[in-house]
Formats: sequence, C-alpha cells, structure tokens
Amino acid sequence: MSGKVERFEDLIAWQKARQLTVEIYRITAGGEFSRDFSLRDQIRRAAVSVMSNIAEGFDRGSRGEFHQFLVIAKASCAEVRSQLYVAQDVGYISQETFSNLSGTANELSKIIGGLRAAVQKQRDEK
Repeated sequence: MSGKVERFEDLIAWQKARQLTVEIYRITAGGEFSRDFSLRDQIRRAAVSVMSNIAEGFDRGSRGEFHQFLVIAKASCAEVRSQLYVAQDVGYISQETFSNLSGTANELSKIIGGLRAAVQKQRDEK
C-alpha cells in the first residue's frame, strides 16, 4: 500500500491486533479456560482494548491523541502477555500455545511502538 493511510483498518498494527484478539477468543472458548470467567474475560478485554485503542486514537484526528491511545494500546498488549503467563502457569494453555501467542503479542507491541514513534516524530515536526 502506498500513500496516506485513510482508515484505521489499513494500519498493520490494527490488523495484527485483530488477529491476536481472534486467537485469544479461540483459546479461551474451550476447556478449563472457558470456565475461569475472571481470567477469560480479562484477557479478552485486554486484547479487544489493543485494537480498539488503535482505532479510536486514529479516528480522533489529532496526532497527540493518537499517540496517547497508542500508549494505552501498547500497555494493553503487555496485559495480554502477562495474562498468558497466568494461563500457562495454571495449565489452561500449553507451552507451545503460550510461546506462539506471546510471540505474536511481542511482535504487535513492537509494531505499536514503531507506530507510536512515527506519530511522535510527526507531532514534533509540526
């Protein structure tokens, strides 16, 4: 894709956050994880928060607000990673599932960090 990003759906960060959210919903839909309502709901909310904050910040229209929402999205990504440790530690997910999802969340965090830095640079140049 070339040119200016017009919609939040065009952002790689949002697309990856959407994929992570789908995976979180999948792993929390069955087995013991599905019956731990507190952890299940919390990790789902955190995953949804990542993609929602990217979208909301983008559509706010100001670089300053977008930057702040990216800060929140990145923090929610860390929350997902932390909750994945709990899920692994109590036996809800395997080491392989943990590694895959944690890796995805780490990659997403880096993408959001890069986007945040780019937005900050644009903000500083104004």
